Amino acid sequence: MKTQEQWFAEYAVSHQNETNLKIHKICVPLIFWSIAGLLVSIPSGFLMDIVNFNNPYLINWASLIFLPIMFFYVFNLSIKNTVLMFLFAAFSVGTTVYIDQYVNILWVSLAVFVLAWIGQFYGHKIEGKKPSFLQDLEFLLIGPAWVFEKMTR
Repeated sequence: MKTQEQWFAEYAVSHQNETNLKIHKICVPLIFWSIAGLLVSIPSGFLMDIVNFNNPYLINWASLIFLPIMFFYVFNLSIKNTVLMFLFAAFSVGTTVYIDQYVNILWVSLAVFVLAWIGQFYGHKIEGKKPSFLQDLEFLLIGPAWVFEKMTR
């Protein structure tokens, strides 16, 4: 199993250009947030019926999917970065559930997702290197943690 330092070092190889780094600091959190919104947009009445608890902030597809992702972070990241990712996941789920009460979060999330990925690929074009996740899909989970590590250093 790789350590956090190994994951971050491998990820950093294709993220050296200053413009690409700035793009990532914006687009990676937006992609994570938009995925929460896309998952929140899936009707979750079935889940609420199973647990007999009707709270869309806690019981939704985003919370269910993010749970094993948090275990990935627990076993691969420092405590600090695991906590940061948990807090950002909770923020993402909470804000998307809240926004969904007023507008259809599916369309907002889809627009943010597409625009943020366009930004990501533009950043990698500037960098001149392919995105890390093309080498290993686990980098899709490492990217947000790496960005928050950079931002909190």
